[in-house]
Amino acid sequence: MATTNPTDPNKIRLTGENSFIRLSDDASKEETTRASHWRVLWSPGGTGHVLFLQSELTDNEVQIYSDNIALTRWLQDEIESLLHPAFADQTMQVVDAEFTRKGDPSTFWTETIISDEAEIAMTWHDFMEPYMLVVPAGSASGRPHGVYSCFIPARKAQLTINGDVATGNVSTDRRGDKDSSSACLAWSETWVRP
Repeated sequence: MATTNPTDPNKIRLTGENSFIRLSDDASKEETTRASHWRVLWSPGGTGHVLFLQSELTDNEVQIYSDNIALTRWLQDEIESLLHPAFADQTMQVVDAEFTRKGDPSTFWTETIISDEAEIAMTWHDFMEPYMLVVPAGSASGRPHGVYSCFIPARKAQLTINGDVATGNVSTDRRGDKDSSSACLAWSETWVRP
């Protein structure tokens, strides 16, 4: 009888959350807003929160908000450089911010980011069935990492900055055999690397 190894042989690089909202114009299909929200429970860069944001509300300029600049720089180097290089420029200013959350993932979820200059709210609602994303280490071209995450896709999402609402809509798609979207809560997320 064959035995299986109950542990992943790779090194854990991060565990926490990486929820995201990507909005697109219905007609042109061009992305109007891209927001990557991290809540990190463990990493070599420490714990904390980071929001990477690029939107028509920011004149398409990247803005970064965090309560741990060391974590921000670590994420830029380790992960965002592979996910979205525009978020990985370590010369960009990191704005100190406070992060709060509220809601229930069966109805709505809101992440609020408050700095001296801005109040940003990210809200997901009209959820689909959750599923486990499984990407084994080394299985994606050009990416050494593996990632395991509970995705809770939303059909609808909204991002606001100081009350101004970002344009564009969530797009729905399939990830493997699961219904998914461009706006997901991504919880219990763990990144590994050989």
